[in-house]
Amino acid sequence: MQFLQLVISGVAQGCIYGLIALGFVLIYKATETVSFAQGELMMLGAFGGLVAMTMLGFPYWLAVIAVLLAMVAFGVLLERLVIRPILGQPAFSIVMLTIGIGYVARGLITMIPGIGTDTNALPVPYKDEILKFGGNEMGIGALVLNVEHLVIIGATGILCALLFALFRYSKLGIAMQAASQNQLAAYYMGIPVQRLNGIAWGLAAAVAAIAGLLLAPITFVHANMGFIGLKAFPAAVVGGFGSLPGAIVGGLVIGMVESLAGFYLPDGFKDTAAYVVVLIMLMVKPNGLFGEKLRKKV
Repeated sequence: MQFLQLVISGVAQGCIYGLIALGFVLIYKATETVSFAQGELMMLGAFGGLVAMTMLGFPYWLAVIAVLLAMVAFGVLLERLVIRPILGQPAFSIVMLTIGIGYVARGLITMIPGIGTDTNALPVPYKDEILKFGGNEMGIGALVLNVEHLVIIGATGILCALLFALFRYSKLGIAMQAASQNQLAAYYMGIPVQRLNGIAWGLAAAVAAIAGLLLAPITFVHANMGFIGLKAFPAAVVGGFGSLPGAIVGGLVIGMVESLAGFYLPDGFKDTAAYVVVLIMLMVKPNGLFGEKLRKKV
């Protein structure tokens, strides 16, 4: 039972990593740039939910919808006003810009009076609820599942199904796939590439916000929660940086390895497990589990 509980906990944590990694992959496929601000976008989504529910008095589901709409708009504006003017510059410049965006976001959040520098609980309806299966009358040997973990796993599954339908059946998703393959060819075929780039950033911001709203009941809401993005980046590498399914699979791998390492191995291994997995993956399969093999002629 203990092992199964560790696996479920690892899967739930891996889903969070996978959702943030999805943002990395969406932006990379759209603009061929890496955004290290995904963790901070997740943090902004969590704070948005906190403000909507505690200050504005929104019910939980209305707060979720409002946060998602706000983060989509924020992602589109961020791409239009900050990212787009620097596209075409060396990749290092864009990476440093996204790191700077993360620092600015954390700084602005800490300026909010009352909540910016505190650790806050997100009042979700399923907070601290558990489910027990099996065991004797004393509860010994029972499988105890945290409802918060189950919500994370369920919500991630639903979101993955929606994204699959978007990219498989909608004109928008097909256009985004075409642009990710060859932006110049897509532009000549009449596809509005710049507009799709903005949509990709908006979609990535919304996915990060969902991750923040799902993670907040477990780790609470605070200005530094965005550093979890440093664990999501290895998830994107393990899954294959250009693969959307790979981002989720990579997140699950990292999450389960962390969960099992934290229980069975000495202290300290849990924090390094993700990077050990990345090193092994880069040595064995450099393109990731689902990455495409690219060859360059010289």
